[in-house]
Amino acid sequence: MTITAEITTVVAQLRREVCDLHAQLTKYQLVIWTAGNVSARVPGHDLMVIKPSGVEYDALTPENMVVCDLHGNLVDGGLSPSSDTAAHAYVYRHMPEVGGVVHTHSTYATAWAARGEPIPCVLTMIADEFGGDIPIGPFALIGDDSIGRGIVEALRSSRSSAVLMRNHGPFTVGPDARSAVKAAVMLEDVARTVHIGQQLGALDRIDGRDVAALFDRYQNVYGQTTTSQEGNTP
Repeated sequence: MTITAEITTVVAQLRREVCDLHAQLTKYQLVIWTAGNVSARVPGHDLMVIKPSGVEYDALTPENMVVCDLHGNLVDGGLSPSSDTAAHAYVYRHMPEVGGVVHTHSTYATAWAARGEPIPCVLTMIADEFGGDIPIGPFALIGDDSIGRGIVEALRSSRSSAVLMRNHGPFTVGPDARSAVKAAVMLEDVARTVHIGQQLGALDRIDGRDVAALFDRYQNVYGQTTTSQEGNTP
């Protein structure tokens, strides 16, 4: 597949967006050195934009973001794509509602992954953002789409936008790349808070009906609507 003039502008915009979003990973201390990656689906095309492999965050530019097809093959760019490209590509192929994927090694979320333990829904923030327990995915080796298969398997049976891949770390998804980054930030926050809470004693889970109500409100009511932002509603 080649990038045609029709989508050149969209790809250029996504390259800037994906590059800028990587700065959020360092801002919130979700990654170190060259670990972690953000990708974005190119709307309407079987393409994605993703971080190049092994490049330090300070050296990232929109121009060195790479474009791959949804089988992980390089389509455009002068650098090799992330080592997690096959995992991202598998998610996009099998979860058409996903427009962005993020992988970090954030400390507390990765500690839960090392334990192989889901993060229980004991906070309203977890219910709001993740709709219940944050699940554990299976152990899988890096290099092919095994991690992607584990991500999809775990998320298909959950409302969560995050999965803790066993002995590896968190992956988050969203309708776009910014939403997936937000989920990664929120995930690390609740992973830390629940860990600290457990040191103080037993934690009470939120009732399932309340979880569903909180999730629905946060996803569908919370925040500003387009009309209210435009001043058309009181």
